[in-house]
Amino acid sequence: MQKNFSLKPYNTFGVDANAEYFVEANSVDELTAALQYAQSQNLPVLFLGGGSNILLTKDFEGVAIQLNLKGISEKILNENEISVTAKSGENWHEFVLYCLNKNYGGLENLSLIPGNVGTSPMQNIGAYGTEIKDVFTECKVLNRKTFEIEVFDLAKCSFGYRDSIFKQEGKDKYVILEVSFKLTTQNHLIKTEYGAIKTELNNLGIENPTIQDVSKAVINIRQSKLPDPKKMGNAGSFFKNPTIPLQQFEKLQQQFENIQGYPNGDSVKVPAGWLIEQCGWKGKQIGNVASHQLQALVIVNATGNATGKEIFDFSTMIIDSVKEKFGIELEREVNIL
Repeated sequence: MQKNFSLKPYNTFGVDANAEYFVEANSVDELTAALQYAQSQNLPVLFLGGGSNILLTKDFEGVAIQLNLKGISEKILNENEISVTAKSGENWHEFVLYCLNKNYGGLENLSLIPGNVGTSPMQNIGAYGTEIKDVFTECKVLNRKTFEIEVFDLAKCSFGYRDSIFKQEGKDKYVILEVSFKLTTQNHLIKTEYGAIKTELNNLGIENPTIQDVSKAVINIRQSKLPDPKKMGNAGSFFKNPTIPLQQFEKLQQQFENIQGYPNGDSVKVPAGWLIEQCGWKGKQIGNVASHQLQALVIVNATGNATGKEIFDFSTMIIDSVKEKFGIELEREVNIL
C-alpha cells in the first residue's frame, strides 16, 4: 500500500489527483485485505478499473484500489454456444479480440470500448445495437460487508440503459470479480443496421460480413470519431442519450424539423451529440477543456493540463445550454468524484 499516490496514469482524462492510499489487488485475498483495512480505518474506497469512466474533481481521501484480477476460461454449452468467463481486470477490447480470434460471436459490436471487463456490467455498456445484457449470463461479486462471494444472474443485475443494480441499490456494496457471457460459435447473429456500420462495410467492399468484419467496421468508425485517450485525455461519451416522451419529441419536431430521434413505444431516444452540436459546442474550447471537433459528445482534456473541476464546469455549461434550447436535461454518463 502506497501513500499520497498520483492517479494521473490511472484515469483516461489524465487528471492529476492524488489518493491518500493506493493498492494494486492481484487476487481476491489481496482485495479483501485492502477492503478490510479501509473498513478498520473508516476510509472510503475508490475502485479503478481501466479508469475510463471517472472524472476526478479532487484528491481522494481514502483507499484507491486498482483491480488487477486476470484470466479467461471457457465452457462449451452446446454445438452453437459457449460460455466465456473473464476476470474483472482483463482489458475489455483485448477480451473482445480474444473472442473474435476464436470466432465467438456476440461482442463484435462492442469493439474498442475503453475500460476493463469488470466495469462492463455496471453501466450495461452498449454500442451499435448491442448491450452487455444481450450476452451476459452471470457475474461473481464480492460482498463488501460480509466478504463472501455471491453470484448475480441476468435478472438480479436489473440492467437498463447504461444502468444496473451496481449503480442503484447495489452501489458501493459489491465488487465485480468476473463476468460470464454466452456467445455463439457457428450461427452468429450479425447486427449491421445500427449507426454507420453498413456504410463502413460498403466502404470496405464487404457484402456478406462476418463478425470479424463487423468488428473492423466498428473500430474504423470509433477511431474516426473518437480521440485516443493516450493522445488526448477523455472518457469517451460524456453524456447519456436522453429519452423523452413521444409527445415532447413531436413538439420539438415542430420547432426543429431536423431533430434526430429513435422511437421506442411512447418514448424517443434523442442523440445527445446532436443536441450538443446544435448548441454550438462541437470543437469549442474554453481554457484547457474542449468538446471534440469530430464528436460533440466527447469532452477532452485539450491541453493535458485540465483539472477535474474545469472539465466538470465545462460539462455543466453544456447541460445548461441544451436545457435552455431544447428543454432536455442531459445526464452525465461519467462517474464524478
